[in-house]
Amino acid sequence: MVEQKDCPNIQVNLQDCTCTYVSCDLRGKCCECIRSHRERGELPGCLFPQQVEKTYDRTIRKFVETYTK
Repeated sequence: MVEQKDCPNIQVNLQDCTCTYVSCDLRGKCCECIRSHRERGELPGCLFPQQVEKTYDRTIRKFVETYTK
């Protein structure tokens, strides 16, 4: 995993992060976050509208459902 000191954009990423799972150790480490979600067949929370993101349903199915309405 990328350590905080190895991620040059972590402070900027944290300012823009819309994920409500604030205790996640990947918060602000976008490349690691994307990799982690991809391995589980999910998308990161930042790709969902706020109300949907809060449900923690990060499935690709939920993403498509959200944006095809």
